[in-house]
Amino acid sequence: MAVREPLLAAEDTEGDEISRIPSPVDDIESNGGAQNNGCCHPNGGCSRLFALVFMCVLGFGSYFCYDNPGALQDDFIDDMGLSTSEFVQLYSWYSWPNVILCFVGGFLIDRVFGIRFGTMLYAMLVCVGQLIFASGAFNNSLWIMIAGRFIFGIGGESLAVAQNNYAVLWFKGKELNLVFGFQMSFARVGSFVNFQVVEPLYHYVNKYYKGYECLGIVLFIASGTCLLSLISSAILAWMDKRAHHVNSANNQQQAEEVVRLTDIKDFPKSFWMVTFVIVTYYVAIFPFVALGKVFFERKFDLEPSQANFVNSIVYLIAGFLSPFIGLALDKTGCNVMWAFFSILGTIIGHSLLAFTFLNPYYGMVCMAVGYTTVSSTLWPIIGLIIPEYQLGTAYGIAQSVQNLGLALIAMLAGLIVDMGGYLMLECFFLFCLGLALMMIIFIWIHDYMTSGILNMTVKQREIYERNRLAAEILEHEKLLAAGSMSDITPHDLLQPHSDLLQPHSDLYIRNRFLSRIGASVSTIKYFLRQKLFSSLSKRAMDLFFPCCAQ
Repeated sequence: MAVREPLLAAEDTEGDEISRIPSPVDDIESNGGAQNNGCCHPNGGCSRLFALVFMCVLGFGSYFCYDNPGALQDDFIDDMGLSTSEFVQLYSWYSWPNVILCFVGGFLIDRVFGIRFGTMLYAMLVCVGQLIFASGAFNNSLWIMIAGRFIFGIGGESLAVAQNNYAVLWFKGKELNLVFGFQMSFARVGSFVNFQVVEPLYHYVNKYYKGYECLGIVLFIASGTCLLSLISSAILAWMDKRAHHVNSANNQQQAEEVVRLTDIKDFPKSFWMVTFVIVTYYVAIFPFVALGKVFFERKFDLEPSQANFVNSIVYLIAGFLSPFIGLALDKTGCNVMWAFFSILGTIIGHSLLAFTFLNPYYGMVCMAVGYTTVSSTLWPIIGLIIPEYQLGTAYGIAQSVQNLGLALIAMLAGLIVDMGGYLMLECFFLFCLGLALMMIIFIWIHDYMTSGILNMTVKQREIYERNRLAAEILEHEKLLAAGSMSDITPHDLLQPHSDLLQPHSDLYIRNRFLSRIGASVSTIKYFLRQKLFSSLSKRAMDLFFPCCAQ
């Protein structure tokens, strides 16, 4: 393998001119360098920016409408004559089905529907579910409302899986942490806007309609945000289809990969460890916020309005801080290290709230910063662990396990408060965070002992990818050395439009790998000469010395 030394040496050569054999794929990728960087090209920054906007809007409607009951809790109970236990069913019927359906939704995206149709289908379910929910309120029918929330939940959580899948497909290796930060920011802004807008809207509509009819009309108006998400899913599908056509040479290889349910058992240990961290961390955030208002009123003697504001600081800070933390993660890498310090900061926040009487803002700010950083760190790690064609299934599993944990811990948290008070509840949350901290340490050690990619800096990850590509081409060389070109004539090699230069020929694939990893012109020309002379020599031996052809 005479080409081995020049090939590896080419990795360290910077500034060399890169040459590729002309091909249809290269015409699409380069085209003079203008098209690839233009506003209309899918790989250009402008197109990806538009895709990011629609990805964020995609989940805005479901997060806005999810908390409609919470923003109108008193109105639901008064206008429809509901008890508290009946009101809680509007949330429980959203959560429980997603223990299973999140996983199924992700699998269907990977295996049956595809990312485009699957996203549109789930956005449609969100829209239909919200309309049924509003119809139930307008007709004073609890069971219709529950059916609407059930359908809304099926679409909402699966839509979140599709949203994560889109983010990885469009931004893996390109500001992925920033994208997850923006998505979480829009989600929290959706929840915040709901609490600020829906109640005044109810009071305005109440001038013209009374009781449950007023409630239903407000929910119908809120469903407009779901329609906005549905439109975004259609636009994203169009953009992704266009990108698929332009980059078809890259996508054809991925299309050959098919996800199967049996693949789950082959998911690496690091994926299950990250999922464990997600569950044990988030159960110390969302149930705390759900029960936090009374905690702040009792321990810190706050007024209800003040307690509500302190309790919402987590979402408020997350909404504004997420993009900046995501950008910092994209510049630095080291996802596992960031996750470790974020969990540690959350432990400090809970400890301040549990064991001190300091101003609660200190503890909540620590918790908010930790929560924001963890959310921008853990979910992109899954994209580094799992292949792209399995991402829908992987994110679905993570969402399902998270829903199971939240459903169980929320019930357990209520029992702990009734039996032992809020101090015992805080101790329980600290226990969960301790488990998350220990697991992130195990992930750090496991990653260090294997590839180390999860905690690499951005520069280290780029070098790792180049080395991986170099290893692939060298392995590809060994497979082709067995005689895959023995039936090629010198005339075939000299034809300008030879099949050897087409996108899926062995020679083209090898040359493409060389150019991708930064091989210089001399390296590629040297390789082509070697392959040409090798083929000519073998054909001459077969022609003049057939007895030695063996």
